[in-house]
Parts: sequence; structure tokens; C-alpha cells
Amino acid sequence: MEGILYHMAIVFMGFFAIMNPVANVPIFLGLTVEDNEQATRTIALRSLLLAFLIVAVFAIAGKLILDLFDITLPAFRMTGGLIVLLIGYHMLQGNHSSVHHLNEEDNQKCREAELGIAVSPLAMPILAGPGTIAAAMNFASGGGVMEMAVTIAAFAFLCLITYLLFIFGEKFVTFIGVGALGVITRIMGLILAVVGMQLLIEGVQGAFTLAGN
Repeated sequence: MEGILYHMAIVFMGFFAIMNPVANVPIFLGLTVEDNEQATRTIALRSLLLAFLIVAVFAIAGKLILDLFDITLPAFRMTGGLIVLLIGYHMLQGNHSSVHHLNEEDNQKCREAELGIAVSPLAMPILAGPGTIAAAMNFASGGGVMEMAVTIAAFAFLCLITYLLFIFGEKFVTFIGVGALGVITRIMGLILAVVGMQLLIEGVQGAFTLAGN
């Protein structure tokens, strides 16, 4: 039981750092600034449901995808670790990685329909970007059904937290201040960089194990 709880904590913190719902609150507010309360809630719900479905599919079918393309788990872990590490590095510098967020010009192009932003750019790639998908496949593909279920449950819990942050986002940003938001982003970047390095180390160890067999 303790092992499951520990794994749940590691997976949740990894997802929390890479998706960074706190830092995404201003982005969400900027995309929904002209929408009423009902539309804002609908956009938040749809974007998070879609992000959850994307991550769940990759978590469940991750092993199948690896087998289909004849990719070894160590190779995927090393690649996923590098992606996660890169995102964490950019967050530590106070920037947004290009594989995680869109710039403001791209966001403006997605304002064609009120609810269209729930799909892009919110669900993909802001919430369920390459880093999040890579992390989900890494967390879920290393064990059995229990690890897969824990990965999906951890991301579902994170989606719930993110929904609340989005809904009460304006009050939250006003409460903590812009400066505190930057500090939180850098802390998440540090945690994310450590998670990426751990995945990279596990991938290298697995590669040496395969080479020795």
C-alpha cells in the first residue's frame, strides 16, 4: 500500500510540474476574458475532459504504441526524460518551453469560435502537450495494471484541481500576486527538471541492462 501511495505522489507531482496548472491560469484568463461565466466554465470543463482523454489513451495504449513501432522502453524513457528536462529548464529560466505553450499570437488565431479554444490551444498542447503525454507513457508503461490505474487517477485528480483554479483563476492571481506566480513557476520547473533527470537515468540503466542480455 505504501508503495502505491509513493508512486501516486511521484506521478502526481510529475504531472503537476509539467502541466503547471498554476502558471496556466493567466493563459486561461486571457483566452476567456470576453466570455461570460457560463461559457468560461464550459470551456474549462471541455478542455480538461479532452486533455484527460488524451492522456488516458496514451497511458493505456503506451505499451502497444511502443511495440507497434518497435521502440524499447529505455529509449522512450530517455527521450521522454529529455523532453521533460527541457521543459523544466525553460521554466527555471522564467520562460515557457516551445513544446509546452503557444505564444500569444498563436493563441489569438484560435479565437475563431468561443468554444474552439477548449480543443486548441487549451487541451492540446497547453494541458496535454508532448511533455505530459511522454510522462504519462513513461509512468504507465513501466509496470502493470496498477501503475496504469494510478497514472490515470493521478491525472484525473490534477484535472479537478486545474478546473477549480481556472474557475476561480482571477481571484487566485489577485490573491498571490504576479511575483509569487513567477516563483511558483520556477519551483515547478525545478521539480520537473528532477523528474526528467530521473526518467533519463532509468532509461540509461535500462539500456545497459538490455545491452548486457
